[in-house]
Amino acid sequence: MLEVKVPSPGESIAEVVIANWLVKDGDYVTKDQELCEIDSDKATLTINADQAGIVKLLAKAGDTIEVGAIAATIDTSAAAPAGVKVEEKVVAKTEAAPAKAVEAKVEASTANYASGHPSPSAAKMMAENNVPAGKVNGTGKDGRVTKSDVQNFLASGFNFEEKSGWAGSRDTERNKMTNLRKKIAQRLVAVKNETAMLTTFNEVDMSPIMAIRTKYKDKFKETHGVGLGFMSFFTKACAEALKLFPAVNGMIDGEEIVFHNYADIGIAVSTPKGLMVPILRNVEGMSLADIERGIGEMAKKARDGKISVDDMTGGTFTITNGGVFGSLLSTPIINPPQSAILGMHNIVERPIAVNGQVVIRPMMYVALSYDHRIIDGRESVSFLVKVKEMLENPTKLMFGAKAPEEILLGL
Repeated sequence: MLEVKVPSPGESIAEVVIANWLVKDGDYVTKDQELCEIDSDKATLTINADQAGIVKLLAKAGDTIEVGAIAATIDTSAAAPAGVKVEEKVVAKTEAAPAKAVEAKVEASTANYASGHPSPSAAKMMAENNVPAGKVNGTGKDGRVTKSDVQNFLASGFNFEEKSGWAGSRDTERNKMTNLRKKIAQRLVAVKNETAMLTTFNEVDMSPIMAIRTKYKDKFKETHGVGLGFMSFFTKACAEALKLFPAVNGMIDGEEIVFHNYADIGIAVSTPKGLMVPILRNVEGMSLADIERGIGEMAKKARDGKISVDDMTGGTFTITNGGVFGSLLSTPIINPPQSAILGMHNIVERPIAVNGQVVIRPMMYVALSYDHRIIDGRESVSFLVKVKEMLENPTKLMFGAKAPEEILLGL
């Protein structure tokens, strides 16, 4: 009998919540098959089967369980049903689980992994929101429809020809907060109470970057295998500006200020489980293609629930983009223990004055929230102005925040 123990998601985490079982009690599972999802206050992880056999669940979805506790057991001596391939050699059949009974259970289990079939949690959410079967594209194993697939479908908008489930009743629903959501809430309140947070604003004319993307996006993707987005320009500009204003890249540790000679920049990613901030390491030495590739990989891991605690630990600065949701202006909250965060917003065509003439340009408001205990107003404003200058004159990104003529003149 193999014991399935709850792994540690990271240091200082003593317990987790069984978010969702991906198999049923009595199912025959194969080696490396995902058994359940667990939520901690730092990340969502999955527990996989180390060996094949019949699984017995010892905890329910929603239960809080200690790290190292036994969540399930697997009877590895059970015979594999017909049609199921296993890597390990089957030793014997158990009398308690005849082949026909096991086969029936496996059919129920493997159906969850057939293309287009929802997982139990996804099926529940589809039923609650009156989402017809076949409407949601599955991105899980073998095309399985996951809970996040349903959430993304609901977020994309409703077809009003179908019943939406919004019937105008007076019903209410209570859901227990996940450990991750509780931790996010605690950290946000702590930032407001423990820092002298202030926000400064500016605006960026996005015409130069948009022109570059229009001209080179196809060749860029052909050459590097990734798309060219706005985030890489902002990330690179921030890395160059952090070198000029090290306090923005620093943090307070007790009675000391820690300055970093590198830029580990966190990119905020919205996931069905909440906001996560994976870190790109040593951005100061990365090209735009490296940044785009790194952002894409981290974002996919975060949305698939496969991101680790190490992926989100140790950042020195953060960028968040509310513009993807249509935000025009906001005041982002610092990601502790960092001292500053840059907020990007929606690009909107607005009339502005250029050389005494009113012209229409694609403009973006940018916001820098910072801890006034370590960063002075002059530094914060100068940092944001430098980011603006590099974005409006992208050649400065190639020459360390200086224009080519400035380097030529030794300025």
